[in-house]
Formats: sequence, C-alpha cells, structure tokens
Amino acid sequence: MKKERSLRSARWFEPDSIRGFAHRQRSLQMGYRRSDFMGRPVVGIINTHSDLATCHQHLRHRAEDVKRGVLLAGGFPVELPTFSLGEVVVKPTTMLYRNLLAIETEELLRAHPIDAAILLGGCDKTTPGLLMGAASAGLPAVFVPAGPMVSGNFRGRAVGAGTHTKEYWDKRQSGGITEQDWLDLETAMTRSPGTCQTMGTASTMTCIVEAMGLTLTGAATIPAVDSGHPRMAAEAGAVATRLAREGRALSEQLTRGHFNNGVVALMALGGSTNAAIHLVAMARRVGLADFGLDDIAEAGRDVPVLANIFPSGEYMMQDFHDAGGMPALLWQLKDRLDLDALCVDGQSLGAAIEGAKVWNDKVICRPDVPVTDRPALAVLKGSLAPGGAVIKPSAATPALLCHEGRAVVFDGPADLAARIDVEDITADDILVLRGGGPVGAPGMPEWGNLQIPKALLKNGVVDMVRISDARMSGTHYGTCILHVSPESAVGGPLALVHSGDRIALDVAAGRLDLLVDEATLAERRLGWKPPVAPSRGWPALYVAHVGQAQDGCDFDFLQTDNTPLKEPEIF
Repeated sequence: MKKERSLRSARWFEPDSIRGFAHRQRSLQMGYRRSDFMGRPVVGIINTHSDLATCHQHLRHRAEDVKRGVLLAGGFPVELPTFSLGEVVVKPTTMLYRNLLAIETEELLRAHPIDAAILLGGCDKTTPGLLMGAASAGLPAVFVPAGPMVSGNFRGRAVGAGTHTKEYWDKRQSGGITEQDWLDLETAMTRSPGTCQTMGTASTMTCIVEAMGLTLTGAATIPAVDSGHPRMAAEAGAVATRLAREGRALSEQLTRGHFNNGVVALMALGGSTNAAIHLVAMARRVGLADFGLDDIAEAGRDVPVLANIFPSGEYMMQDFHDAGGMPALLWQLKDRLDLDALCVDGQSLGAAIEGAKVWNDKVICRPDVPVTDRPALAVLKGSLAPGGAVIKPSAATPALLCHEGRAVVFDGPADLAARIDVEDITADDILVLRGGGPVGAPGMPEWGNLQIPKALLKNGVVDMVRISDARMSGTHYGTCILHVSPESAVGGPLALVHSGDRIALDVAAGRLDLLVDEATLAERRLGWKPPVAPSRGWPALYVAHVGQAQDGCDFDFLQTDNTPLKEPEIF
C-alpha cells in the first residue's frame, strides 16, 4: 500500500483553536457526527447539474451514487454545485463561460476543506472547465462523465443530436420534408438524459479524458441511463477516497504523454475540432506552456479514424460502447500510445486496456480498414491564418479540400442571415464569416457551419468551403475552416478580406492563403478599426484577458507559471 499523506481537511477540523471549534460546531449543526468527518478524507463532489442543463438531468442522482462509494470506502462526501453549462440553451455560447466554470471549480476546492474531488460533467465545455479548475487547485480528482443519451430514431432511421438536426434543417429549407416531419423530429433525436449520442464535442472530450486516464477505464461511453452508470459513479467515489489518502494531485499526474494519448484518441474517434482548443488550455494549466497546434498535428499524424460514429461515420455512441468502447479502440492503437502513462486508479494505461476486444468491427474499424482515408483534424496555416486554423477532413467533402474561390464576406451572423439568400453566390464561392472569435463575439460561438444559400440547396448543393474565426459543433459536418487565428476582432488578416478576393485552400499542404498583395492589405489596414469592447460584467473581463484559439482561449492570469499554490490562511 502506498504511504498515506496527511489530510488537507485536517487543517479545518483538527486544531484545538477557536476556528477549529467553529468548523466542527458548524458541521455538527448540519446533523453530522464528529466521527463522520474527523480523520476521514473529505471528497468534494463538484456537480454541474441544473434544471436547464438538459444533458445533466441525472447528475443529481449520480451524486448520490458517488456518495455511496465514498462512504463505503471510509470517506466523507460533500456536494458542491457549480456553474452548469448546458449546451444549446446557454447564450450566446457556453464557451464564453468555460473559464468561469474553471475559476469556480478551482476556488470551490481551494476554499473548502476538500482532500480530493469528483468532477461530475460531460456536456461540451464542462469537461475541460472542470479539469482545468481541478488541475489549478492542485488536488487529486476523478472525472465522472455524464454518459451519452440513448440513440435517436426517426421512422426507422438512426438520427443523432446535432448531426441530423442540420441535415433535416437543410431539407426543410429546400422543401425536402414537411412541417409535420420537422415537428416530429423534435421528439425523435433526444430521448433521455445524457450528452449527444454522436461524436460531438461532449463525447469527444469525455473519451479523450478516458484516454488520458482521468476517469475510470470504460467510463466515457456508458449510456447515461444504463445501470452500469451508477455503478461506475460509486466506484469513482471509492477511487477518489483512496486518492485523498495516497494519490497525487491532478497537476502532478499529467505529462506530455497523457496529452499525446488524448490527441491519438481525438484522431481515432473522428472527434470534434473543439478539442484542439481545450487540449491546449488543459495542457497549459499543468505547466506544458509550449503545447500547441503543432504538437496536436504531430501526435495525431497518420492516426486513422476507427470509430464509425456520426458525423464521420454511421453509428451511435451506444453502438460504440457495445462494440468495446475506448479500451478496444485504444488497444488497436497501442503502438501510438504512451502505455506507461498513469491512470487515476493507479494503473498504467497499458495495463488498463491490455487485451481489450472489439466486438463489432463495423463500429470500431481495424487500422488497415479505417472509416475514411481522411484525418479527423488538420491544422492549416498561411497568410489568412498565420496563427493557425483547423478543419475536420473526415467530415468534409473530398473534392473541396483543395479549392480556390471568390470570397463572399459576412460580418457576424445577423449580416449572414440578412444577405445569404440575397447575394449572387455560386457553389464555387467561399463563404467567410468574421466577428466570431473569442474577443469579437465574444466567446467564440459555434457559428462556423455557415448556412448554404437556399437557391443552392434546391439545386442539390449541400456543401461549400466556409471560413470563420468561430467554432463549429462537433456534431456537424462540412468543409468548414474554423478557429482562424488571430481573429478579425484583434486585427488578424481575416479582418482585411473583402468580398471578391480570392482565397486558396490546400488541406494536404496545410495551407490557407488570402491571394491579395501586401500593399493592398497594408492600405486596408489603415482603415480598420477594432470593435467596441464590452464595458462591464463578465464579458468585459473575458475580452480583456482571453487568449486566441491557438492558445486555448484561456485567461492570461490563469495559465500556470509553476508557482506553488498557496493554501488559504486559517485564523
């Protein structure tokens, strides 16, 4: 057995002082016995449940399952609700508040007598937000993923949240479905608690977290309503209790090998482009200050897409789980992984996944017969994106991956909505949206999957090259270049594009170029003015301190400089 460390919570409960008396007294006030918390590890359950967090409706119950595991392992569980980022409902975008969740998580853990944390989340930004905060707090932590919702079905066809919403919306726009069809779809896609059952940002991030060893092996794909999910939550509580006594802080556990494993998983999953932002932010929270897009491109080079899941494939997350889930997927790529990387339960990744079987090779494909010959993510640079941009080739149209076209420029989504069906646009044109970055929007919303003009949809055009400094839902598809950096709002080249300019895209070469001479751009820059920044509240703080997409969109004052964390004074 590993040597037990002294409990952090003892600073609150053990002193023979007036403050120690007050802490014990107030705990007794809540009906606890001294023996419930004295000398026991205190496990803080950070819960992102709320009545408007649609994917997290079951997490109130999962907190009780975690408590059961903590109590049976000899710990003392306490639940601490935190900011809930329910994708879709939160406006203008949950990305505006990811860093706020990270701040609240860090401060909740630091300010209270907590020895280890359970992080209950799953919907898109909750996973990186919780982990960023826990890493900065310097405590042991175990992530408990919310799990995917049950598969959707519409008149005998598998349909998934996000992916098929966009498909059927385009069909409605072109007259391909009726209004009653559209209403019927509302109850067909999202039929239970849980995150999107496609490989959107939610499942991408929870699966990456499993590959990084930050949750229990096999946890990420358990459906939210499966009886295995509460069992997993209880086991996580027991593991967190043990970590409180003998484990390392999350920030001490994570190495570059863990992040490289996460990148391999991202590529093999056909995962969301949003993961590129979150991985960079998470890495820099644990001292990997030079980890960036180039590292993601290198670690993921030539990793095949093996998960045949929408939007890159044709199955759902429940199918993936039944086919063997992440252990089976990772074991097929063992030669690309750091198998010595430690998991939260103390095992190496290699030991955790050794011999995992694929039970359906139509869902988890063999490396020699991948889902597609195109990668899940490509990094682009060039005169239009000197800091970088990303695209998801596995969900794009192959013929458009090398393309030159005329730019049609829109300044924000309102301008797009007003003009997209008015302008004379051809299928060879390139749609450009600016004002969607972390500073410009603010918060970098998922505006990047620009709508196709109705006239083109009616003529059978379902994809075009689209460029923006915004993000795109991981559930969506199309030839969309995203996260163009630096963004237009800080004076990046995107701010200088005019309708009629020529733009060249070459994904194989990793290039995105604005074909306009430097003299013309210099003249345009003289007339450029930055947008007016928010003057109060969270948006003002956000815009003043947020980094660009290439740097993970974290705040400048939150990225670690490896200075030891100071514990709160108790007087």
